[in-house]
Amino acid sequence: MTPSLAEEVKLIPREVLFGNPVKASPQISPDGKRIAYLAPFNNVLNVWVRTLGREDGRKVTQDTDRGIRFYFWGMDGRHVLYLQDAGGNENWRLYAVDLPTGAVRDLTPFENVQVRVVGVDKRFPNEVLLAMNKENPQVHDVYRLDLAAGELRMAAKNPGDVAEWLADADFKIRGCMAAREDGGYDLLVREREDAEWKKILTWSQEDSSTSEPVSFARDGRSLYLKDSRDSDTSRLIRLETASGKKEVLAYHPRYDIGAVVTNPDTYEIEIFSYTAPRREWVVLDPAVKRDVEMIRQIQRGDFSIVSRDNADETWVVGFEVDDGPVSYYAFDRRTKKAEFLFESKPDLKGYALAQMEPFEFTARDGLVIQGFLTFPATGARKDLPMVLNVHGGPWARDAWGYDPEAQWLANRGYLCLQVNYRGSTGFGKNFVNAGDKEWGGKMHEDLVDAVRWAVGKGYADPKRTAIYGGSYGGYAALVGAAFTPDLFACAVDVVGPSNLITFIRTIPPYWKLYLSQFYKKVGNPDTEAEFLKSRSPLFKVEQIKIPMLIAQGANDPRVKQSEAEQIVEAMKKKGIDHEYLLFPDEGHGFAKPENRIKFYAACEKFLSKHLGGRYENAQG
Repeated sequence: MTPSLAEEVKLIPREVLFGNPVKASPQISPDGKRIAYLAPFNNVLNVWVRTLGREDGRKVTQDTDRGIRFYFWGMDGRHVLYLQDAGGNENWRLYAVDLPTGAVRDLTPFENVQVRVVGVDKRFPNEVLLAMNKENPQVHDVYRLDLAAGELRMAAKNPGDVAEWLADADFKIRGCMAAREDGGYDLLVREREDAEWKKILTWSQEDSSTSEPVSFARDGRSLYLKDSRDSDTSRLIRLETASGKKEVLAYHPRYDIGAVVTNPDTYEIEIFSYTAPRREWVVLDPAVKRDVEMIRQIQRGDFSIVSRDNADETWVVGFEVDDGPVSYYAFDRRTKKAEFLFESKPDLKGYALAQMEPFEFTARDGLVIQGFLTFPATGARKDLPMVLNVHGGPWARDAWGYDPEAQWLANRGYLCLQVNYRGSTGFGKNFVNAGDKEWGGKMHEDLVDAVRWAVGKGYADPKRTAIYGGSYGGYAALVGAAFTPDLFACAVDVVGPSNLITFIRTIPPYWKLYLSQFYKKVGNPDTEAEFLKSRSPLFKVEQIKIPMLIAQGANDPRVKQSEAEQIVEAMKKKGIDHEYLLFPDEGHGFAKPENRIKFYAACEKFLSKHLGGRYENAQG
């Protein structure tokens, strides 16, 4: 039953919304007998393991600081592996826990080196393929890790232009994407790991955001690709590497191919998804049709297959809804029955959560823009204070499902407006490329048009609207304050760049291969400095006349601390009302729950002061 008065909707504590999950990220063991998952110990996320069907969970990792967020099973079933950085610097190291003994090993004990996991394979249970920028900080070579001995052996040397690596069904590095100076990519393959690379196709810069390899076919002679050549949206194709012959397996005329699920034994594609605006799954392999039908009946929501055992008899399936926690089940493919595992945040069920409503409107130049509205659970829909919550990336998108920020804002009495502005992904290459060179330009106009659309519908009070976001969304908040100062009552920037020239010049060394993309999509500071200056909020700071809240991680490798501090210093000189929160032990976003809660406490008090919504005080 929907409450009709604000007093009837309980305030959801920040701890419930932004604290650690009770349990999260389940992964089934290779033998199908155990489940690993993340759960807090002393408020720090660690990996736990329990027997499937029992409640005998035990903590197997010993992190006491940032918490573990990325882990996976070793295919030997003996080890759990996880990635960890220091203070948010994104120089990931790979650690292994030996489950029988509890011993922890640092498998990549190298300073200022970033580890990326290329893959694991059940037929090679003692091996892991890793990419590291150990030899050259700008590019990642591939190493084959012997899990038992801890030894590393180079499997592919980066010639200086490879951005992504691809292993075949025999766990050999036989494919790669090489960055081009024009912002596109060459797709290369080789017959063996000691053979020469051969270019089999080129994706232009126009297709680079909507095309990528998915996997090799089992025979190693074909590749599955997402490919938008000769199409607006990406198509799922099978390409013979020798002849160049291609077969189109699937495509949607309006939306790009999303997740692709392949069979771990045959390497054939089983199902794929697209988002329109919810996740839709399409079955390609009749062998899993009944499984998908039964999974859809487990509960409401959008499902995903998150883990499979080696026998491919047990799948771990997650369900996402917009008004409750994520739920996980172990689905037995033989019996077609599901065993409930857990909910990520069961405490949410004690509160009235809001639903996300998709909407679309036409921007001033005729482009159709989609997004989501989350109204307060009170049922109020008129003249509401509104927060425009801008997603980061910008080459990403907002999607339907549980969004803690949308629920937080709605619970505090705001309409949360989320917009997939041009440059967002999933809507075809013309839409994503419409954002090229439009940072602070047409991308911002889409946000402005969305605000005016919501006001025109009568949903939002034009005098009580804020702009909020992180990363690109933080930049958009700064742009909103400096470029359209009369539209918003206040702005919140989290780790957003303020000066596009210094932002591009200080990106991490391992982003070098993406620089040509940045130049095409954002601008080149060497040849377009004045243009980038015109799109940088720092140089229009004198136009800011609304209160600002800026939050930054001191160790952010993507958007440096100086991006926040140069605009904070400029606002100080101009006497602009602002608050500045610097987190010394964080990077690009806030991993520690105590830091997240500190930020959201300051943010909701700030929004309450300037928009009039509710906030949770120190006493709750």
